Amino acid sequence: MDEDLLKLHGDHPIPTGVLLKRTWKYVKPELKWMLLALFLIALHIVCDIITPIIFQNLIDLFKTEDPLKITMVAIFGLVGGGLILTVISQVFLYFESMILQKAGQRIIYNLRLEIFTHIENMSINQFNEMPVGSLVTRVCNYTTAMSEFFTNTIVSLIKNILMIIGVYSLMIYYSPILSLIMLGMMVLIFGITFITRHFISKEYRKERSMVSDLNSYISENLSGMKITQLFNQQKRKKEEFKDKNTNLRKQRFKLVSLFAIYRPSISFLFYASVAITFIVGVNLSLSAGSIVAFYLYLGRFFNPVQELADQLNRIQKAKTASERLYNLLDVMPQVLDSDDAIEVDRFEGKIEFKHVWFAYKDEDWILKDVSFTISPRTTCAFVGATGAGKTTILSLIVRNFEIQRGQILIDGIDIRKIKIESLRKAIGQMLQDVFLFSGTIKSNITLHESEFSDEEVAEACRYVNADSFIDKSEKGLETEVIEKGENFSQGQRQLLSFARTVLHKPQILILDEATANIDTETELLIQESLEKMKSIGTMLIVAHRLSTIQKADQIICLQNGKIVEKGTHQSLLKNKGYYYKLYLLQFEEK
Repeated sequence: MDEDLLKLHGDHPIPTGVLLKRTWKYVKPELKWMLLALFLIALHIVCDIITPIIFQNLIDLFKTEDPLKITMVAIFGLVGGGLILTVISQVFLYFESMILQKAGQRIIYNLRLEIFTHIENMSINQFNEMPVGSLVTRVCNYTTAMSEFFTNTIVSLIKNILMIIGVYSLMIYYSPILSLIMLGMMVLIFGITFITRHFISKEYRKERSMVSDLNSYISENLSGMKITQLFNQQKRKKEEFKDKNTNLRKQRFKLVSLFAIYRPSISFLFYASVAITFIVGVNLSLSAGSIVAFYLYLGRFFNPVQELADQLNRIQKAKTASERLYNLLDVMPQVLDSDDAIEVDRFEGKIEFKHVWFAYKDEDWILKDVSFTISPRTTCAFVGATGAGKTTILSLIVRNFEIQRGQILIDGIDIRKIKIESLRKAIGQMLQDVFLFSGTIKSNITLHESEFSDEEVAEACRYVNADSFIDKSEKGLETEVIEKGENFSQGQRQLLSFARTVLHKPQILILDEATANIDTETELLIQESLEKMKSIGTMLIVAHRLSTIQKADQIICLQNGKIVEKGTHQSLLKNKGYYYKLYLLQFEEK
């Protein structure tokens, strides 16, 4: 359930006043347009509430005058006046809607952009805690609910409030007694609305949690569909989805039931008010025109009230959506630039770990007092069993996580004093699981940066031997890449990641199991590429295949988060320690 997600995110209800104050930040730049729209709304309402007066005069004209004496000029004057007012009213309606739509879309554009940027700045550890489906729901669904509020709900709300005030003022003018009776009806309506709102708010919050939970489930299972099919888990997954879908359906039925009670109740009060208007109006000796005008005003009075049900639903959607969005914005990135962080244009590539301790959670230490130095433009390899801390070391260098104790320095500068963007720009990462975006080979290598020419891209591909399969394709660099690069082999995807890294000219290269799960032929190409890439800058390698790292300048052996050996391939073999045992194991496997 989404409650677990709330604990991870720190989701919590936010007071309405605080929500309005935070939303004002986005509304303020559009205030002048919203005030102009408000003025047009007022003019639209004035035109709308004058129309019944014309009908009253027309009816009273037929009643007080001899029909034969009524001139066509008078009739056409009243009818024409009503028609002109209606046209003017619709013109105002058009402009007010366009202004508010544009202002509302600009507000949501800025909000959505801020949320996406905020998500981009979060640490990897935070992404591990937050299901992708939940984040997608917030960026897409919740901003849509907010958009609905600014472009439609707020218009209807303001319009209805002004309409109720204006219409009730004229109703008092026609009959204070009838107006007082209608005020009693209004108290009943607001009482029903207030009670209904309490239950709707509670049930709607549950419904949004279920939607988020369902989206997270769908996102996760679509990503893992291959495993589901391989292990014939379709039936079980279908039942799991069915349960979540059924719960959501039942919850929405609860909301529908609440509205099903609310709307008929308001409708009953309206028809009761119509009956009272005619009965009391006749007893008060009101003219036929006045009774008809009062009746027309009654419709204009109750319609806005009846619309409160839909507006109530939309307001609650916007409130819940804004809570979720602001809660997400309140989740501060765990890795941030310090106030005195500096830009570094270029690194020599000297890397130092000084007594580094790191744990993903509490004091469950992954690295324990780790210290080592890697000289500039040399190759250092990390070996050890799964969970020894190899990949963690690489992640710490690019500040995917923050260490709890010790120091990590590059060229003598603590990486916490270097701006994150500047640090990561100098480091090229090639991981075991290569991610390719939908697009073309070229766009995946350049990452849509226009500063690179086709010749530079082609040269990077030749440098890492990726041209061996790109040139065989009819479209070359413009070859289409489907989602996740599934139309390429693991080795081909890895070579594309090499080309991507080389093109961006890093001074430090990181390879985390980059040669795992590939065929022998492709491994030879990658080995050749690695030899070339060593000349680019300092290279750090994590590899289970010791054949990949035999030529490394330094090999660091890790066990249970501690360094147990350091040296070259030959010196470590002579020591006959931990590395020697790993080497024998791999030799025996062959």
